[in-house]
Amino acid sequence: MDFFWTSLRKDLSLADRILFFCALMLSLWGVFCIYSAASGTAGRGFDFAFRQTAWLVFSFFMMILVMFIGHRKLLDNAYALFGLALLLLLLTDLLAPKVNGAQSWLGFGSVRFQPSEFAKVSIILVLSKFLSRYPPLDLKTFFAALGIIFLPVLLVLLQPDAGSALVYLVISFIMLFAAGTPLKYLGTIIGLALSAIPFLIIFVLKEYQKNRLLVFLDPMRDPLGAGYNVIQSKIAVGSGEITGKGFMLGTQSKLKFLPEPHTDFIFSVFSEEFGFIGNMILIFLFTVLLFRIIFIGISSKDRRCKILVSGVAAWLWFQMLESIGMSIGLLPVTGLPLPFLSYGGSSLLSIFISLGIVASVYIEEEAGSHSGI
Repeated sequence: MDFFWTSLRKDLSLADRILFFCALMLSLWGVFCIYSAASGTAGRGFDFAFRQTAWLVFSFFMMILVMFIGHRKLLDNAYALFGLALLLLLLTDLLAPKVNGAQSWLGFGSVRFQPSEFAKVSIILVLSKFLSRYPPLDLKTFFAALGIIFLPVLLVLLQPDAGSALVYLVISFIMLFAAGTPLKYLGTIIGLALSAIPFLIIFVLKEYQKNRLLVFLDPMRDPLGAGYNVIQSKIAVGSGEITGKGFMLGTQSKLKFLPEPHTDFIFSVFSEEFGFIGNMILIFLFTVLLFRIIFIGISSKDRRCKILVSGVAAWLWFQMLESIGMSIGLLPVTGLPLPFLSYGGSSLLSIFISLGIVASVYIEEEAGSHSGI
């Protein structure tokens, strides 16, 4: 036990405080926004904020635990963790109840979680291990890597959860790039993906997903139906102006015009209450966090870690971009949560676990530099 506490204190003394600070500030800001948003929709602001706070405390301790366990042990068990993630996704497809037309949640009693969120961590671990051992420099290894990616993408598409599938693909693409995949291979994949869009729209996408694309191009084609969410979200963002209306004073969420304000459209609530200045501070915190993660990856001497950290950075960057983009009408609505801010324990926990892995990479490099290695 003494060894445990001694090792933990040593790790915490070497931990990246900037990483922790940005993550905690964003999460705490999220708790306040959830309280405000849920107070308007169902008068359950305290209930939702309390649950999110409980998840935040648990997620923070899990990040510390993962940091202590270390990225090397997790990478050693990457294939087993990936297999477990695939099993949970399969069970979700087979057993999960349908909610709003999708099967995304597994439940055991009163506890529910979203396996697709934790699968992101397993994908990053397994790809970093595979791509570092088998660099995708030829077609054989490149297609082998694509085979690994295909399995979780297929399973989440069956739920259907196109948003998570898109995140998996972005993570994988960036990791392939970081692993040194020839640009001609990546360019071919992009070309094939673009050419497949008409097929996907006609034969794969559900009707509500097609409507989301149509109202993205013209929200006014169905202002009281599929376009309603986007229109109300843009109104909320614009009404915040420069300084915002103030905490708890946003009318779009309080008067129940804004749908899903504590989850999908949390950025709209934030923008209405804190305005342009608040948005700039929020984006600044995200930017510092992302650059810090990238710096840790670049500084690492371990090829596996460089690839791993690129996956975490791609995950957070893309979800931030997509969530903010759909709130202001620049990107289609996918339902992806805004990292740290949107309500949801599975999303918050999986993100903090990934940050624990990144923190472990940083600690190893710091320990090496202090010992003169």
